[in-house]
Amino acid sequence: MTEFALSSQLAFTIVAVFGLAWIAFGWWLGRANKSHEDYALAGRNVGFAFAAATAMATWVTSNTTLVAPQLTYQFGVWGMIGYSFAALGLILFAPLAKRIKELLPHGYTSGDFIRLRYGRAAWYVFIVISTVYAFGWLVSLGMAGGILLQALSGLEYHIGMSAILLICVFYTLFGGLRAVIATDFIQALIIIVGVVLVAYLLMDKVGLESIHQNLSNDHPQLLDLLFPAAMMFLFNNIFFGLGEIFHSNVWWSRALAFKKRVAFKAFFLGGLLWLPIPIVTGFIALAAPQLGIFPPSPDMVGPTVAASVLGEVGAVIVFIVVFSALASSLDSLLAATADLLTRDVYHKLLKPQAGDAQLLKVNRYTVLLLGVLTWLLCLPQLSSLGALLNFTGAFVASTIFPILLGLYQRRLTGRYACAAMVLGTAIGLTGYFVIGFYVAALLSAAVSGAVCGVGVLRNRQPFDWQRLSEQEPSA
Repeated sequence: MTEFALSSQLAFTIVAVFGLAWIAFGWWLGRANKSHEDYALAGRNVGFAFAAATAMATWVTSNTTLVAPQLTYQFGVWGMIGYSFAALGLILFAPLAKRIKELLPHGYTSGDFIRLRYGRAAWYVFIVISTVYAFGWLVSLGMAGGILLQALSGLEYHIGMSAILLICVFYTLFGGLRAVIATDFIQALIIIVGVVLVAYLLMDKVGLESIHQNLSNDHPQLLDLLFPAAMMFLFNNIFFGLGEIFHSNVWWSRALAFKKRVAFKAFFLGGLLWLPIPIVTGFIALAAPQLGIFPPSPDMVGPTVAASVLGEVGAVIVFIVVFSALASSLDSLLAATADLLTRDVYHKLLKPQAGDAQLLKVNRYTVLLLGVLTWLLCLPQLSSLGALLNFTGAFVASTIFPILLGLYQRRLTGRYACAAMVLGTAIGLTGYFVIGFYVAALLSAAVSGAVCGVGVLRNRQPFDWQRLSEQEPSA
């Protein structure tokens, strides 16, 4: 019979206490929301401390706490180093966030930019890409909640998955982005303190030299810096991370919600704070072979090793850290995706005459609908988290150059931007299925960049930046 680090009762108690606290906090914060702009963008008045914390905490996802150990377990040193390079996404988005704030003073979503900059055809493609990515990430986060509870306490997968979704849906529903950012601030502190504590306890009990010796003798490929698949993963992950952040309304909504002159500093600091976290969480997995831990699913390796080495106290710390990381990303994604669907699909396509009160109502209903759909998609526990997340890499990497050039280069037209996203996604998906998940984003970005390059060279009519600032806020 399998021994678990936490009793089912203790694990469920932790979930219940945190859940009730976050929901009550979200309801309390939501009382300040008087308009759709308050709900969707926190009144466009978020200060530096909260801005930096929400940037870091949102990017500490199931990727960082569960998939980084999984890929370290599979690819070795490059697994954790490769994941740490995803910090480049936040750091390089810092100047873009400043530019976004300048060009779209009344914008609500990343979709607003694509529609105004490139026209409707590119906008439709972008909405499809954003929706596919959002559901891929939402499902991975819901699955991670179930995997976490199952690995540490033996509670059935569907209980943990349902709990994390229920909690995040309700406090996001009540409080909007204001509640998301405030809870992110607290969750960021929990994550930083918890990760440092777990790493210290693990090194103290197992020892860095002991782990290195075991790997050198029995698993040298995990220390091989010339491991071909791992090196390919490194570069693929860089473009995957850039695509995730550059295109996603999760980050655009923050850029538009932060105070003027805050966006650049907040994203830059958030990236620096995030940088060491996947290295620390990935390091945990390197102890697995020495401890004789071979989990049934590689995405369980992180919490399983930590709980095995650190006992019940360590398992509680790991549980709270990972739970906070999942919540800080899931709430952000629910809010940002609901904003995108409300603004771009409902308001701009279906009901242009909708007023502020109606948009606020629809936005809340959309948060609830997204939660229900995500729960249904999580029921079958589709695949490993790494495979699921990297499938979306083919989609998002195709948007890197259309976004980047669209913000700084006047000569890229909507026709080429649309073609770049479609062809990049198609080639990336082909690579995913024919070669492996570790090339999908790399191929997608390369093809998309080439198409955009041709578009810039062929066009002689520059775009007028004033067309972006003409967009008025919702009445």
